[in-house]
Amino acid sequence: MTTAISATDVNQPTLQPAAPTGRRLSWPVLLLIIAGGLALTSIVRLVTGADGITNVSQMSTALQLAVPIGLAGLGGLWAERAGVVNIGLEGMMILGTWFGAWAGFQWGPWTGVLVGIIGGAIGGLLHAFVTVTFNVNHIVSGVAINILALGATRYLAPLAFEGHTGGSAKQSPAVESLGHFTVPGLSDALTDLNAKGWFLISDVAGLLGGLVTNVSWLTLLAVALIPATWWILWRTAFGLRLRSCGENPVAAESLGVNVYKYKYIAVIISGGLAGLGGVFLSIVANPFYLEGQVSGRGYIGLAAMIFGNWMPGGLALGAGLFGYTDSLNLRGGSANVHALLLLGALLLLIGAIWLVVRKKYLQAVITLVVGALVFAWYATTDEVPNQVVSATPYVITLVVLALSAQRLRMPRANGMPYRKGQGK
Repeated sequence: MTTAISATDVNQPTLQPAAPTGRRLSWPVLLLIIAGGLALTSIVRLVTGADGITNVSQMSTALQLAVPIGLAGLGGLWAERAGVVNIGLEGMMILGTWFGAWAGFQWGPWTGVLVGIIGGAIGGLLHAFVTVTFNVNHIVSGVAINILALGATRYLAPLAFEGHTGGSAKQSPAVESLGHFTVPGLSDALTDLNAKGWFLISDVAGLLGGLVTNVSWLTLLAVALIPATWWILWRTAFGLRLRSCGENPVAAESLGVNVYKYKYIAVIISGGLAGLGGVFLSIVANPFYLEGQVSGRGYIGLAAMIFGNWMPGGLALGAGLFGYTDSLNLRGGSANVHALLLLGALLLLIGAIWLVVRKKYLQAVITLVVGALVFAWYATTDEVPNQVVSATPYVITLVVLALSAQRLRMPRANGMPYRKGQGK
């Protein structure tokens, strides 16, 4: 006996994922929120004198740090839209760093990029084989891949790198640069405008200047993958079938979709994207492989994907936020994070007012108290400890996930076991 399915064709809208719960932000509202955030940041910069929070160098560094997080999140998006939870992103990034550097120092950086993608895709293939074919718990498989990738690279690194100039048991020889580009004229104009310190205008100039100054070609490729992913998954029949596997695989199978095939494709692509993020770390961010350089970015990428509600645009915003907070470690960290305490207090105050408008008085009081404590921290100190600066990206990860949790909706069949023919 087969389960009755109302849809008769995979292209019919019945297989389209349902809209996330809650109201979706329109583009004008979203742009207004972003503008408001920039205005608040500009006010904080003027009050505190922390010009580094929006200068061109800070934004350029933030973009560089956001790219591997975004690529990991994009990999998680592909897998989870097909119904496979990919906790193994961290391990796939590790494979990408090692394979990219190993091939890159021998045969050139672009060969390293290709081989790094393949290395991550191998991790994705293994994850798909274990979870799709053998129906092993997705979390268990992902953790196992992370451990396996870490152990394998530790074993292979001495064999591949020792004996070469600059190589050691934990570090590869240097890889040639992929090259960078700067938009002539525009970059200098934005840098000059940013240096004037004007309200909002200079801050916007700093943001835009970071996008056109000393940008790697691999960064350009990574940014292009975001709209490409959206177009493939939401505007093609292939993408509809793939997403149907993450929403209702039984219905998809009844309409002739080879669910196993699409899950395999999605998870292999997921691994390749995570591997590309690893390549970025070992060729662009650093011109060499270094043990431990992934440093949890696979998990932060997964958090960025969740923050973005399993959508490419939201994922990019999340990656940018985490990349920005991570960049504080490298440029004026203590002073900048101290200034951001004031920004956090202002945001909490606005949040409390909004909760009062919505008649959620208890939540409003709690938010206001937390905001007052953050402001007291800012007012009674001149700097924050370096440990707080280092922990800031991870704290931000937890905070934004907690605040956005109520509007999230993952694909319905994400992580659920599936066997071919189970609907019969």
